[in-house]
Amino acid sequence: MKLQPKKVRALGLCSGGLDSILSALVLRKQGIEVEWVTFETPFFSAEKARQAAQITGIPLSIKNITASYLDMLKDPPCGWGRHMNPCMDCHALMFKHAGEIMPEKGFNFLFSGEVIGQRPMSQTKSSLRYVEKNSGFDGLIIRPLCAKRLPETIPEKQGLVKRELLLNISGRSRKPQIDLAKKFGIKDYPAPAGGCLLTDKEFSVRLKDLFKHQENYTEKELHLLKYGRHFRLSGKTKIVVGRTKKDNENILKYHNRAADTVIKVKSFPGPTTLVPSGGVREVIIQAASICVGYSKSKGTIPSDVLIAAPGGQEVIKVIGTAPSEVRHLMI
Repeated sequence: MKLQPKKVRALGLCSGGLDSILSALVLRKQGIEVEWVTFETPFFSAEKARQAAQITGIPLSIKNITASYLDMLKDPPCGWGRHMNPCMDCHALMFKHAGEIMPEKGFNFLFSGEVIGQRPMSQTKSSLRYVEKNSGFDGLIIRPLCAKRLPETIPEKQGLVKRELLLNISGRSRKPQIDLAKKFGIKDYPAPAGGCLLTDKEFSVRLKDLFKHQENYTEKELHLLKYGRHFRLSGKTKIVVGRTKKDNENILKYHNRAADTVIKVKSFPGPTTLVPSGGVREVIIQAASICVGYSKSKGTIPSDVLIAAPGGQEVIKVIGTAPSEVRHLMI
């Protein structure tokens, strides 16, 4: 009885963009069984990857890597980009985590949708080589869309992947990918991936402030950096003041009920204000005054403000502080 050849299996990093989709389809076309893994932290989500999995039917695993990501982010060997984006070390870490999954699920190699020259800093030949070497899986990473412009990998040398069926795309033009998507019948795909908050200036400033003033922080505190206005009142205390209804909802969603103080103006529409880990009496009064200043209350008349702390609630009267007077405290 003739034995059936063992199925070749590949695990890809999926950002959810068109390049991720095409890289998987190029491999699947030559009979390789493909799956995806995507990673979540407070800085980026798996939403686009979920959409890509629905479009293609490719199985997707989602893993939270916040703890190891923070260890890398504080001091990335290659440094940060324009803001706090450690792109090369980020990619290396993701491949490291993906590679750890390979033996337990029987994958033969890893792949991604990276294209040489598409991003001037993180997708050059030297940067792709850095990622591969520092992932711990040297020789086992294939970039199907630009593979012919890169050295032959171990899976290609072993005959697991047909190099002649891989591509040689390069540069920033999206036309080759769009044409390829048409050939695969892919019409509905997410916009170019991205969405990493570490490339955002305002978010990066807030994150640096958190790193500077706290040795330890929860994942919820990292999520809070996305919402509202942030003010540094002292070395130990900052406050978060909602801008919108959505901000107010997310401030409450991510606050720590066992430690934080929540402030609301009672009789006028206004923001939810959060004092993470609470604060001394003078700080709470200052925070309440700032909260009133951003509300619809008349600034010259004392307003009732509800202070909800882990130890109980109280109502105090304060006069609002105009936003212009605290702008220098904004992070």
